[in-house]
Amino acid sequence: MTQNAKSARRTDDTDGAPRTTGMTLVVTGASGRTGSRVARAAEAAGLTVRPASRATGFDWEDPSTWADTLRGADAAYLVHPSDVGAPGSAEAVGGLARAALGLGVRRLVLLSTRGEDQALPTEEALRASGADWTVVRAAWFAQNFSEGPLAEEVRRGELVFPAGEVREPFVDVRDIAEVVVAALTGGERYVGRTVAVTGPRLLTWREAVAEIAAAAGRPLAYRAVPARDYGEALTGFGVPREEAGFLVELFETLLDGRNAHLEDGVRQVLGREPRDFADVVREAAAAGTWAA
Repeated sequence: MTQNAKSARRTDDTDGAPRTTGMTLVVTGASGRTGSRVARAAEAAGLTVRPASRATGFDWEDPSTWADTLRGADAAYLVHPSDVGAPGSAEAVGGLARAALGLGVRRLVLLSTRGEDQALPTEEALRASGADWTVVRAAWFAQNFSEGPLAEEVRRGELVFPAGEVREPFVDVRDIAEVVVAALTGGERYVGRTVAVTGPRLLTWREAVAEIAAAAGRPLAYRAVPARDYGEALTGFGVPREEAGFLVELFETLLDGRNAHLEDGVRQVLGREPRDFADVVREAAAAGTWAA
């Protein structure tokens, strides 16, 4: 353990609470849905955030760029840029974890996906690295409806997706971020643990779109399609065929109902109930996210 890491984890003489003053956290994907929130939550907790992206000289696909980003840090939040279960992600995460250890960065938190069999090799690569690891397995992001490609579809009036009538406990990414930061600053409490985080209730994609329509004050539709048909649509949009094939396989397994139950990771780590999907919808609608 580096001296910086030791000082970051030292405990207060009076209350035993871990200190975070002087702790530097590398945040991969710092401009993304979770990374941006992790960065804000970390700064609010008193950590120094070091963004890691191509804009700052860091590239997941180029190991020669990793050392300059990791050197002198105390911890890192790892989110693979495509998907935690995508081809090559296990090798990349394992390699980055070993590079971090070689530079004295032992404390690593990986964002994974609840119920994704394809993600298991990546999780194992992190565990096998020897790092002080935590895996946060998240449900489907509530913000996927308000940010990114799906938000564009909703804005146009119809969301087409291969989820059928499967129920999912959509999780607010702010809860993910706060769990990540709590895990990083909780001393040894969450080292070697996997934490599953979800929202507080189950919704189908159709029900989610209906809640968005009510908040936005306009008609919106959801149309379920088979995963194979969705894959063909993706290639038509320019997604490489190999990537589209991976997504088809992912959706055929991940959206088979295996995740239609709640987890209590948010309450266990943060001591409160998770934010509701309605909170995200209300805020996004007020900001005009789905305005026609």
